[in-house]
Amino acid sequence: MKLLKHITLILIVLSTSFASAQVSFEAKVSKKKLGINERLRVDFEMNQDGDNFNPPDFENFTVIGGPNQAVSTSWINGKRSYKKTYSYFLSPKKRGSFRINQATIEIDGEIYKTTPINVVVTAAVNNPNDENNPETIAEDNIHLIAEVSNTNPYLNEAITVVYKLYVSPDTGVSNWREIDNPRYNDFWSQNIDIKGLKVQNGTFKGEDYRFVVLRKTVLYPQKTGKLEIEPLSLDVTIEVPTNRRDIFGGRLMTQVHKTISAGSRSINVKELPIAGKPNDFTGAVGDFQFNVITSKTELNASESLQARVEVKGNGNLKLFELPKLTLPSSLEVYEPEHAENVSTNLNGMQGSISDAYTIVPQYKGKYPIPSISFSYFDLKTKSYKRISSGEIVINVLEGPTNTTSSDNNIASVNNGKQPVVVNSQQFAFIKTDANLTSVKPNYFFKSTGFWTGLLLPLLAIPLAIIIRKKKQERDADIVGNKIRKADKLAKRYLGEAKKALGKKEAFYVALEKALHNYLKAKLNIETSDLSKDKIEKLLVSRQVSHAEVSEFKGNLKNCELARYTPITNVEMQQDYDKAAKTISAIDKQFK
Repeated sequence: MKLLKHITLILIVLSTSFASAQVSFEAKVSKKKLGINERLRVDFEMNQDGDNFNPPDFENFTVIGGPNQAVSTSWINGKRSYKKTYSYFLSPKKRGSFRINQATIEIDGEIYKTTPINVVVTAAVNNPNDENNPETIAEDNIHLIAEVSNTNPYLNEAITVVYKLYVSPDTGVSNWREIDNPRYNDFWSQNIDIKGLKVQNGTFKGEDYRFVVLRKTVLYPQKTGKLEIEPLSLDVTIEVPTNRRDIFGGRLMTQVHKTISAGSRSINVKELPIAGKPNDFTGAVGDFQFNVITSKTELNASESLQARVEVKGNGNLKLFELPKLTLPSSLEVYEPEHAENVSTNLNGMQGSISDAYTIVPQYKGKYPIPSISFSYFDLKTKSYKRISSGEIVINVLEGPTNTTSSDNNIASVNNGKQPVVVNSQQFAFIKTDANLTSVKPNYFFKSTGFWTGLLLPLLAIPLAIIIRKKKQERDADIVGNKIRKADKLAKRYLGEAKKALGKKEAFYVALEKALHNYLKAKLNIETSDLSKDKIEKLLVSRQVSHAEVSEFKGNLKNCELARYTPITNVEMQQDYDKAAKTISAIDKQFK
């Protein structure tokens, strides 16, 4: 009886071991020691299909390909053989000894795990020049090049970077993706859209190649000295020919996953010359035309005209300020509306920018708009140039006459001149010691000061009572106090934003706080309620126009995006002016 129990127990153990031996799930690596410039292939193989496959995190590697799945089934002597593989292609991030952790999969309700594998990453190695090695073939037959138009530009001079992928005629590219984009921290940058990749024929190092232009970028350097253009890196799937051939004699191709980089490029940015720099120079660099244009020069009082200050041409149009108009005080002038009509191509920014002033004269007469000038640095002559607009006279034909003499810029309305009256005593001797005494003495008793001092304390008592009552009412007004507090905070933050002009991070943090606290003051809501949808709904319900609501939301969006993009002082000033203008416009419409 005991022998039977032992035999049964042994059979159970053997059957369990046999069943567990039926499932195989293991990890394999292409090599356990590799250079930092090499690639590692990791295969997770199983002999039964499963569900919920979870790979390890590969924390010390960059996944440049995968997971690729491969399934094979074969029958040998009536016995079925099955294999499924998940493959990953990894690029090491640094040197050292690292572990490929466990992967897991569920097969028939059971969880199976692979055994961790240790891998050593060494310094870069020289790949053997083996003509049959697919990685060597790929290395020699594909190149990513960054072509820089000018490596020694002036500050704010446009340069272009064109990224080209060269591929030899014997190889091909089946897929590619960007894995590391340059950030251009010290540049104003603009990518030029490429519609469809066009394969062209060319040469690389004297040999015939095919190439495609992957990206075109225009840069305006914002600092002088040595600047680095960060590299563009791609993960490329390359079709490489092998020594095997198909049944028709054609060469079979194999796929190689490779990371290629254009490499960083250095440029030396020259400072603009100090000699001859005008005092009103605001950073314009290029080739420009400058005009001041008025919509009319004759009109009646209370009618309006527009004066447009315009710069057009080729250069850094978005990166400098336009000169301001100086007008007589008797002309009512509104804040200018800024307009930009600028396109960017490989030659840089082209187009025009303008400030349009709306002017309304109040009185009859002739009003001169003084000449203003615009200065820029001409890249062709490498010198500063100044363009003046010339004086424009506005003739107001009908309207009331200005009788005050406070405005010295106004031309006389009457054609005749006032005669000069000559008086022989107009330069008489001035006596400095007159020794004058009052003929009637002044007494304090019953004087104005006497009665004021007597009655003022009596009048102060009811005034103090009224003030105290108002203070109690104000202290009891909890909602009103919150609104007033938020309003003060908005003004304070807007003031802090103005002080922080030139410091991007501090400026946009302060500007965003000012916008939020303004809404808290007007709408009486907490910060947690300030979603963009609720802002729009509440402002529209208070009869604020959709245009101003969109402008306000745009200001908030600019504050969020500007922290992660290069911003100039001119753009910060424009964002500040837009925020102030939007708050003013909403205040007028708010009900």
